Amino acid sequence: MQLLLKSIFTCALLVIFVYATAQSLLKVQESEARRAYLNGTSTSSSSSSSSNLSQDGHFLSRRLRQAMHGEEGEEGAPSQMEDDLNQLMKTNVDAPDKEELRRCSVGLVLPVWTPEFNISLGDRLIRGFVYFVLLIYLFVGVSIIADRFMAAIEAITSIERAVVVKGPNNVKQVMHVRIWNETVANLTLMALGSSAPEILLSVIEIYAKDFESGDLGPGTIVGSAAYNLFMIIAVCMIWIPAGEVRRIRHLRVFFVTALFSIFAYVWLWLILSVFTPGVILVWEAIVTLLFFPLTVLWAYIAERRMLVYKYMDKNYRVNKRGTVVAGEHDQVEMDAEKGPKHPMVTSARGTDAEAFDEARREYITVLTELRQKYPDADLEQLEMMAQEQVLARSSKSRAFYRIQATRKMVGSGNLMRKIQERAHSDLTEVKAQLHAGDDDEADDPIRMYFEPGHYTVMENCGEFEVRVVRRGDISTYASVEYETQDGTASAGTDFVGRKGLLSFPPGVDEQRFRIEVIDDDVFEEDECFYIRLFNPSEGVKLAVPMIATVMILDDDHAGIFAFTDSVFEITESVGKFELKVMRYSGARGTVIVPYWTENDTATDAKDYEEARGELIFENNESEKFIDLYILEESSYEKDVSFKVHIGEPRLAPDSTHYPKIMEVEKKSVQDLTELDRILLLSKPRNGELTTAYVRIRESQEFKATVDKLVAKANVSAVLGTSSWKEQFKDALTVIPADESEFDNDDDAEEEVPSCFSYVSHFICLFWKVLFAFVPPTDICGGYVTFVVSIFVIGVITAIIGDAASYFGCALNIKDSVTAILFVALGTSIPDTFASMIAAKHDEGADNCIGNVTGSNAVNVFLGIGLAWTIAAVYHSSHGATFNVEPGTIGFAVALFCGEALIAIFLIMFRRWHKGIGAELGGPKVSKYISAAILVFLWVFYVVICILEAYDVIDV
Repeated sequence: MQLLLKSIFTCALLVIFVYATAQSLLKVQESEARRAYLNGTSTSSSSSSSSNLSQDGHFLSRRLRQAMHGEEGEEGAPSQMEDDLNQLMKTNVDAPDKEELRRCSVGLVLPVWTPEFNISLGDRLIRGFVYFVLLIYLFVGVSIIADRFMAAIEAITSIERAVVVKGPNNVKQVMHVRIWNETVANLTLMALGSSAPEILLSVIEIYAKDFESGDLGPGTIVGSAAYNLFMIIAVCMIWIPAGEVRRIRHLRVFFVTALFSIFAYVWLWLILSVFTPGVILVWEAIVTLLFFPLTVLWAYIAERRMLVYKYMDKNYRVNKRGTVVAGEHDQVEMDAEKGPKHPMVTSARGTDAEAFDEARREYITVLTELRQKYPDADLEQLEMMAQEQVLARSSKSRAFYRIQATRKMVGSGNLMRKIQERAHSDLTEVKAQLHAGDDDEADDPIRMYFEPGHYTVMENCGEFEVRVVRRGDISTYASVEYETQDGTASAGTDFVGRKGLLSFPPGVDEQRFRIEVIDDDVFEEDECFYIRLFNPSEGVKLAVPMIATVMILDDDHAGIFAFTDSVFEITESVGKFELKVMRYSGARGTVIVPYWTENDTATDAKDYEEARGELIFENNESEKFIDLYILEESSYEKDVSFKVHIGEPRLAPDSTHYPKIMEVEKKSVQDLTELDRILLLSKPRNGELTTAYVRIRESQEFKATVDKLVAKANVSAVLGTSSWKEQFKDALTVIPADESEFDNDDDAEEEVPSCFSYVSHFICLFWKVLFAFVPPTDICGGYVTFVVSIFVIGVITAIIGDAASYFGCALNIKDSVTAILFVALGTSIPDTFASMIAAKHDEGADNCIGNVTGSNAVNVFLGIGLAWTIAAVYHSSHGATFNVEPGTIGFAVALFCGEALIAIFLIMFRRWHKGIGAELGGPKVSKYISAAILVFLWVFYVVICILEAYDVIDV
């Protein structure tokens, strides 16, 4: 579809070119024929005058033509013809603007193609074709460098400052917010970026014509405004996918820009034709220029709901935190249309903290969707995919879509691919920051400690091994002493005391030694003793744990069973959690311990999987684990808990003591002997901690990852470049311009550049390589790129002005027609495709419609206002006036104002019509009818302007 539209635009340009050329050259041919006839039939006295006349190419009067075609034989005819010739020569002096064949004025940069006169029709056609192709190639070049300019603007407007805001539970957060207001940025730098060629052409033309007025600059601005308002919006209306609509979200801002865009042309008509016809005074030019900051200020006031806007109607709603807040009517409607799928856009006028929370919830929602779609993927992979989708879904500026459109047209690929690379690098960078301190031990001093710091052994184990490790620099010799210390267990009775020296040669990072445990047949409680490190060698530091605890479990008792702690805090992303159940004060026999889970604030099947079963402790086995499976929701603020219980332990039927205990239990208390009492005491029983609370919280690392990724979820960096190497690599590489989204399967085949991509790449290779020398946007925050790019745009625009003037001169087309038809379309086609991409991918219509009206107003106030202010001040300083012939420009402005009102009315009618309800898209019949009306307005505008320019109609 996009290729079809490109072909339609190209064919339309060619048809207009052929038609205008044929009509103009027809007049040239008639003029040349009249010159030849005039040279052959005039008298010797009048022959010289006729020759001069044909040199200048003026129109012949009807009376003169009649005299040449048969009135020579009548009496008095020669004298009558001579009078006509004299009158015609007088007209040549008095009215030089009535020329039929234009004399080309020397351009500012491009030299004129000589000779200018007495050239054949074929020569004129060749020159016109060459200039036409040159114009198209220059339009491509200025579009590419304009995108570098837009990338610099995006880098400048994305500069952020750190602010401290209160988040949930009044927790202070440091966030980064943009310095530039979105509305101000769109109406200033963004509008300047998209309209720089038109604005600079108007200013450069004034300088090139020695501060006299011209038709090319103002004509391009007016023609571009008509094309933008009628054709771009018409294309966007039908470009919306079937069944979808796009509404303007910032309606107040749109009203301001629409009002000023129409007022701008009304003001032009007033100062051209009403106040001082044909003369632009200094105050008129300065006021025109001052309307530009006034437009920006008013739009900002409307967007921030300041001054009178704060008293206007507000709609109240309940936000997610249960608070009644004032909301914008348009935003409420947008939320209702989108539903729960897009929770990110809910509070357009919230605080910075609320906006950050909304972005964070968007990330969590996307992550949850991806986890359901890819249940076997690991967390890091899902995080990267979520970051890709958040970047892809995030709101994008006009610069993004403009650059995206140009890159796809010239074979430089799709910016969505760079978003994928950006998401991967963001996640890698965040993970590296979070783990920055994990591997810094090399710079620390040499440390020695026990690993592990706690040992649990059975009384009948004989010997067990203790491990001491060394960390830090292991290239030197080191040593440390150790010794055992009594606790509730005594050396010589429960274990064999030991003391010694551990040596660590170079390259050795651990040493081990063994401790012997003494076994007896007397039932006793669990006992412990300690091993400590002391007297390390020089340069060695003892670290925790420098004292190891050894717990001796008696093997003459069935054991006491309990959890190691009453509360366990785990992260949601843990997956499977192993909850330890300890057996102490004995480990003889096989014991069965039942367990089960119970809901608290956590719910089974939602937060965790219910667990129920039995643990079987074999003889001399001191610990077992309950497997708990945690279900991941990736909730940023999750904090729930559930309970795990263990029941009364019992000996297994096949245990050695089971028959004896069963027999003793049948006896009465009076009949129990001392051995029977000891045997009953050896039964397994529960300890104090038979219930454990498992608290599920999101990990701090995950929360930190989310915060950092959300802070980085900004596509502005995708538009910029960091080095000349990257720029030259992009310039020389052909990348497929695909429309792939990020939820495609991973095994999808990689896209291959199409033939069109290769052809576009090689055609534009000169511009790509040339503009790769422009400094990257990472230098000085994009300001260097901004200055260099605007200079290059100015140079290319000057060449465009010269080429357009020569093109019209070669084919005898007026500058006003050349501007409205060719130059306006050439500078606006990249904006067309940018608006089409924005219409398809944006959630609102602001980047399609709002920027059109804003750009139209800025073009007049800044482009024409700045140029005319310079000229008016220059002429005033020399005691003269700045004269501007209203002509075609004045008529075009008046015609555009009337048609613009019809277009704005049509757009608002579609928004408030119940059957449509939106500016773009909607029912198929209505959107095609609306688009057809707008296309007709543009065609009617162009045709009427051309007819008026050539005096076919007189208005």
